[in-house]
Amino acid sequence: MDLPVLPPVKPMLAKPAAKLPTGDDLFYEPKWDGFRCIVFRDGDEVELGSRNERPLTRYFPDVVAAAKAQLPERCVVDGEIVVPRGNRLDFESLLQRIHPAASRVDRLAAETPASFVAFDLLALGNESLLDTPFGERQARLRAALSGTQAPVHVTSVTQDAELAQRWFAEFEGAGLDGVIAKRADLRYAPDQRLMTKVKHVRTADCVVAGFRWHKSGPVVGSLLLGLYDGAGTLQHIGVAASFTMKRRAELVAELAPFRADALGDHPWQDWANAQVENETEHRMPGATSRWNAGKDLSWVPLRPELVVEIKYDQLEGSRLRHTGHFLRWRPDREARSCTYDQLEVPVRYDLAEVLGG
Repeated sequence: MDLPVLPPVKPMLAKPAAKLPTGDDLFYEPKWDGFRCIVFRDGDEVELGSRNERPLTRYFPDVVAAAKAQLPERCVVDGEIVVPRGNRLDFESLLQRIHPAASRVDRLAAETPASFVAFDLLALGNESLLDTPFGERQARLRAALSGTQAPVHVTSVTQDAELAQRWFAEFEGAGLDGVIAKRADLRYAPDQRLMTKVKHVRTADCVVAGFRWHKSGPVVGSLLLGLYDGAGTLQHIGVAASFTMKRRAELVAELAPFRADALGDHPWQDWANAQVENETEHRMPGATSRWNAGKDLSWVPLRPELVVEIKYDQLEGSRLRHTGHFLRWRPDREARSCTYDQLEVPVRYDLAEVLGG
């Protein structure tokens, strides 16, 4: 591969903000909810670089084929790999695409094909565009990819702050999770947080039914969260983490009274010793990590009596899409009152309209 910008390249990142910035020098784009990917194409050679610099190439042969068929002969394009299912993005299906078996990779490429959404151009032909202002890069991206068709897309973009705010409200129903703002004069700076992202933030009261130890020692790593479904079953919905080390140590003492006799009637007792992934809608709290097979995800059960208020961004099916943020204990809440009914459900929006620009 002989390109003016060569892999590996860490993508430029965004810093979070509470509200959408405004200004005449800003461009706005939908924030796609998939795997960040920089595509390097030099003729028949294609490499898919990830955010952590580990190539995604072997997991997405369908995206490689689409890049060969539709991207310019020699280019470097920043974007997102997503899996559309019906009228929204399906992140769970995207996660399943990361699999060690080649036969499984090929089968999933046929069953749940991925799309590539381009939103920046880092190189074209023999020219590096890293020092080119974003306003010019996005115009050249749209010109270079003007003839592309599904599964390759060019993201929507606007300089209208009111339209971007409407995207923020509407596009969540199609599985997107916010809006990105970029300055017109912004050069491409790998691994630097120079863009701005605004994501949806909500709160929920959840049952704490277990915890995991932190990798550094006998302190709490994360709290295992649950909500009761319509049948009265406590479903594992994700975790709350991101504590200081001092707080992790304090949590050991706070949770200790709830460890006694926890497993006997625990709603997740059948999962207590699970060591393999359960590929159903409700993932086991003791499942192995798809990203790191050696990561210890064993857990300590707690009597499901504690209630915690968390902050979260969005759901993926019946689970938290990202790690929840601990806000406070809720001793005033009964665990049985923590149901899915409290969660805000975004209004449905047709993904095809977003992908169509």
